[in-house]
Amino acid sequence: MRILVVEDDARIAADVVTALKSAGFVCDIAVDGEDAWFRGDTEPYDMAVLDLGLPKMDGLAVLKRWRAGKRHMPVLILTARGSWPERVEGIDAGADDYLVKPFQMEELVARVRALIRRSAGIGSPVIECGALRVDTRQMRVFVNDVHVPLTPLEYRLVSFLVHNKGRVVSNAEMIEHLYGDDDAREANALEAAVMRIRKKLGTNAIETRRGFGYIIADEPS
Repeated sequence: MRILVVEDDARIAADVVTALKSAGFVCDIAVDGEDAWFRGDTEPYDMAVLDLGLPKMDGLAVLKRWRAGKRHMPVLILTARGSWPERVEGIDAGADDYLVKPFQMEELVARVRALIRRSAGIGSPVIECGALRVDTRQMRVFVNDVHVPLTPLEYRLVSFLVHNKGRVVSNAEMIEHLYGDDDAREANALEAAVMRIRKKLGTNAIETRRGFGYIIADEPS
């Protein structure tokens, strides 16, 4: 899952990115409102963590422009301004959740996970597809209740597919969501990861739809 972190305070941005990467997410950073609006409007992020007090364009204006442009990714607002009228204004502008500074990184990560699940129509942090079970809190994958160790890329790939279970996901879409701006994006590396996952989880864990992409069915055979 790929997240846009919008924060002009370098220390806070670094702490947020470290926490999210440790939780299995890929992050890009924007440090002003204009860059944030452009990135969010042109890149397929799974969600955004958005500070309100930004240079060049404030966070609320960024959010309104995203929503006006039909950008529907979940948005978690970060702000030092915690009064209820400001929270209401942010939610009315299209925010999905609100976190007041200072905050605990564990709470931020939990809220991010919950927002991504909800956007996929999933309520539980444990996602099941037949014998396959993904615990998004512990970043662990199980087959028939047996833990199967995965690399970070393999976990991100499986997690993205189970969040989109029942839908064919193209190679291009997976590359967009699994890699950050600074990562090398190679289709061959993705295909190799799928092959390794099949060896670990079973050949039917991820189905290939030739010419279209990959799918984890709701109830794999």
